Amino acid sequence: MRVLVTGGAGFIGSTLVDRLLAEGHDVDVADDLSSGSLANLTEARAQRNQRCTFHRIDIRTTAICELIAHQKPELIYNLAAQPSVVVSIDQPVLDAEVNIIGSLNVMTGALAAGTQKVIFAGSGGTLYGVPESVPTREGHPQHPLSPYGVAKKAVGDYLHYFREIQGLEYTVLALANVYGPRQDPHGEAGVVAIFSNKLLVSERPTIFGDGEQTRDFVFVDDVCDAFVRAGQKGGGLIMNIGTGVETSVQQLFDTMASVANFGEPARYSPARAGELRRSVLDPGRAGIHLGWKPWTDLEAGLRRTIDWFRSR
Repeated sequence: MRVLVTGGAGFIGSTLVDRLLAEGHDVDVADDLSSGSLANLTEARAQRNQRCTFHRIDIRTTAICELIAHQKPELIYNLAAQPSVVVSIDQPVLDAEVNIIGSLNVMTGALAAGTQKVIFAGSGGTLYGVPESVPTREGHPQHPLSPYGVAKKAVGDYLHYFREIQGLEYTVLALANVYGPRQDPHGEAGVVAIFSNKLLVSERPTIFGDGEQTRDFVFVDDVCDAFVRAGQKGGGLIMNIGTGVETSVQQLFDTMASVANFGEPARYSPARAGELRRSVLDPGRAGIHLGWKPWTDLEAGLRRTIDWFRSR
């Protein structure tokens, strides 16, 4: 197929591009490089058959509609986003412009071009607000507590409208805490990348709070497997993509320190305002409808991630 990946120069997006190319698809990548990097696409763009084409485009503009109209992708993987919860709180209008208006541009372009389906990268970590139960299932009330989460929910609601009224198929994948090679270690998110970078230069990473807050860490290759499966399955559904395994930040640090042969304790700072105490997703629906499950256990994924950072 011909497919389009928005945000395809990012951490998850570029890994997905590699997977799609390996499966024989022709891939257009749209990215404004605000958080992605062309370095992530080096291998994809070097292929002699030129089956990967990069387009520097901001999805907030009509240029994305023009690209979709011209290339007529059969599938669109919409991963382009303003990715920071903190930025969304400080600049909610910017967050809405990118995450809502940008996604609407993608949807309207897809509808006009006759695209079969849009697969959207949702946020399992913010969609449900403070969870009433963990692991959290998709039927849990959606009460996000950040503009970022509100925007991700709104896009899901728009996709439902476009499917029911306009006939555009979709799947939303509500992602847990994705980690792996190519993740940016310099932002405020992406704790595995941040810890990796610190440990390998013999600096003590900072844990905010007591370290007992928990998250669901899922490896990027497993996430991309879910995206590929969703290309043909799971129409009209939102599905959690996580491990169902609850890991404390302290446990994460201890495991990473052991893998990196780092012998000092972490630093500790006060907990950040608004941070969830517990967050873990039930991936059962994805198992039923996509035949998906997470294949990579945490220690193995952390080893691969640290090895990648070490090689750089």
